[in-house]
Amino acid sequence: MAAEGQAIRASCGSYGAVDQMPHAFAEGSFGAIVPDLMTLGEEPSAPPIDDISGYEGTALGDGGGKDLPPPSNLVTDRGGGGPPSAQTNWNIPAVSEDTAKEAFIQYAAGKCCYSSTPAKEMVFRDLHPFNTYRYRLETFTESRSSEWKTTPYKGEFVDSFLLGPAPLPWDIQVEVPTMFTDTKTSVKVPHTSLLKDCHNCRSSGTIRCTKCHGRRKVDCWVCHGSGTRMNDDRCSHCHGSGRSRCNSCSGSGHKTCTICAGKGQLLYYIELQVKWKNNIFEYVADQRSGFPADFFKEVTGQKMFVDEQSMVYPVVNFPDPSINQASEKAVVQHHTQFASTSRVLRQRQTIELIPLTKVEYEWQGKRYSYYVYGDENRVYAENYPQKCCCSVL
Repeated sequence: MAAEGQAIRASCGSYGAVDQMPHAFAEGSFGAIVPDLMTLGEEPSAPPIDDISGYEGTALGDGGGKDLPPPSNLVTDRGGGGPPSAQTNWNIPAVSEDTAKEAFIQYAAGKCCYSSTPAKEMVFRDLHPFNTYRYRLETFTESRSSEWKTTPYKGEFVDSFLLGPAPLPWDIQVEVPTMFTDTKTSVKVPHTSLLKDCHNCRSSGTIRCTKCHGRRKVDCWVCHGSGTRMNDDRCSHCHGSGRSRCNSCSGSGHKTCTICAGKGQLLYYIELQVKWKNNIFEYVADQRSGFPADFFKEVTGQKMFVDEQSMVYPVVNFPDPSINQASEKAVVQHHTQFASTSRVLRQRQTIELIPLTKVEYEWQGKRYSYYVYGDENRVYAENYPQKCCCSVL
């Protein structure tokens, strides 16, 4: 009869799994506080999780999730058609002298130790326009991963495999957000729930207090466990015992299990994690103007070419060969990088013409130069003629 009772206790350890592997309990430990033989502060390991078809290898709460590549029928191709025709008139004039001067004055005024006198008194010598192109490829992808999750069981319905097989990861319908916007969401996978005893408290709902180690009392904080004061008088706080009630557990010797919130059981389920990401490849053509290309990241340009499709073709016949080469590289790179691991939902490639003018001027008999760039008419001046203590940019 004792053996039969022990078998019943062991079988109660988990419910709803395909191949349950309940951890065995020592006789008499069912419903008890964590045994004393356990290393103090060490959480028992979680019980094994069962493999579910389509989600094999999914781990419990590792934070990263198991990647789930899309099936071949969801891989996007370019379909028919070919590369789009490109516009051939891509030139814009240099900024006017008035615009260049006003931008320079505002630039000097924005520097705490720059005198605005050179910007106001300068004499223009030449303005050199540079056609600077920025190519950008955006690949909007959807990736899916899975992870086992747990929550304290509070008596709710358990949606287990008994109600049917779990849908495959890419068969679960999830609403796609706005294109080219980074977003993520999570979905509880149907028919993957199962119930297990809490591994942390052995289903008791309580764990041993780590402060008093289950002894209910700790060293008196007044006499530090000696039972006496400095003059050898008996400690009035602990009445000479050297021990006082543990405040952490209110003298009970145990605390509510934080894993199961005192419920004694955990509900396990697979969570499908869906991530949408806008992956960007960017290239700025080098016009050998002497202007630092990194500053182009701060400004916008004029969109001269936009091509958006499920999968784009590389740009061809563009006046600047480096843009054609960058487009070819970007399309191949993104296809190699994302096609096998994610679902490509949309691609968009753009070419911007970023205004860039090199302004040469004279002030007090010396020649200087600066750049006006972007639709915002930002200024870059490597050698401003009159400044007191601040370094440029």
